[in-house]
Amino acid sequence: MNQDAHAPSDPAQTLHDVLIVGGGLVGASLAIALDRSGLRVGLIEAAPPGALPAVFDERNLSFAEATVNALGALGVLQKLRAPSGAIRRIHISRRGDFGRSLLDAHRYGREEFGRVVTARDFGEALEARLAELPRLLRYRPVRFVGLAEDDGSTRAVRVADGAGERVLRARLLVAADGTRSGVREALGIGVDEHDYEQTLFVTRLRAERAPDGTAYERLGEGGPTALLPRGDGHYGLVHGVRREQADAVAGLDEAGFLAQAQDAFGWRVGRFLACGARNAYPAIRVLAQRRVGARALLIGNAAQTIHPIGAQGFNLGLRDALTLAELIEAARAAAGEPDCGAPALLDAYERRRQEDRERTIAFSDGLARVTANASPLLRPLRSLGLFAADRLPSVQAYLVGGAMGYRGDVPALCRGAQA
Repeated sequence: MNQDAHAPSDPAQTLHDVLIVGGGLVGASLAIALDRSGLRVGLIEAAPPGALPAVFDERNLSFAEATVNALGALGVLQKLRAPSGAIRRIHISRRGDFGRSLLDAHRYGREEFGRVVTARDFGEALEARLAELPRLLRYRPVRFVGLAEDDGSTRAVRVADGAGERVLRARLLVAADGTRSGVREALGIGVDEHDYEQTLFVTRLRAERAPDGTAYERLGEGGPTALLPRGDGHYGLVHGVRREQADAVAGLDEAGFLAQAQDAFGWRVGRFLACGARNAYPAIRVLAQRRVGARALLIGNAAQTIHPIGAQGFNLGLRDALTLAELIEAARAAAGEPDCGAPALLDAYERRRQEDRERTIAFSDGLARVTANASPLLRPLRSLGLFAADRLPSVQAYLVGGAMGYRGDVPALCRGAQA
């Protein structure tokens, strides 16, 4: 259907309306969302045909309702092979603090807040959907090398593959190449970093009690210990520990690791029985100091990598991608052949994303810092916060709206519009 673009001598293949660097979760989603625009879109991917990027591993992804709506409209969810797990309730507590908060979707007239899928299954679904796009130009395996001289009406990009280097040009360059974005660095955009001094272990877990639709967020000094209800009878486990403990925890055998996670989480689902392979990730917040440059913008983790507490990262990045696609589609409807890198369009993107981005980052960062703080002075305040989240409708509504992905100016596809 779509074509892999390899020939560097073909100038017709080197001018794009939009050129996306990075074929991971957010970059691939943007390419799919732009397909209906009829514009010339290129996708630069490091992975060769038949292979998934490394980001599509055994991690478990929590899709907010807004994300479920959008991915369904884009024809991606229908490509999932494994059953996804419904999140019908969210249980929040903190070790050593009094109280807990329980959010129930039925109280808000919904069957669920969102769904849980594995990153690998989602990657395969994205690949199946990408393969159906008739106009997409895929450059793979190709790596971004740097920027080349341009005339201001386009962005010129140097890329390399086994045949050597070549230059591609685009009206708009989109960096979707992750936390350590090479495009961001080439654009001269700095970052603000904060290391939470936590390491998060991720795995599949089997417990005495099978998932019943409840997602658990057990907070603690070392970070969160979360259980997500998968669709295969297992839980997705995220277990945070202080960085200085990470090597010791990584060296534990299965029984030792289960005991460690059980001690942090408690017994709400009974005894932890078994787990799969474990992967470890440092919790580091990386925020780009700018998201927009001349004929270029950053989305997803290239723009903001946030603490995974509350499972906001991919959901936020997808809303970046869908907002951009929506603005480009509106410009195409108004002008026929829009200039996707025009300053007015990029300014509109920045304005529309500001509230969602700022509120989501503030929520994630604040929750991570406050709940990890061991000061006894904060315990009554945290307990009061849990009480308020459980009993006060206004506080619950704020938490529920964020959990479902409705912050700021939400893209139409997230609200249930059809692609």
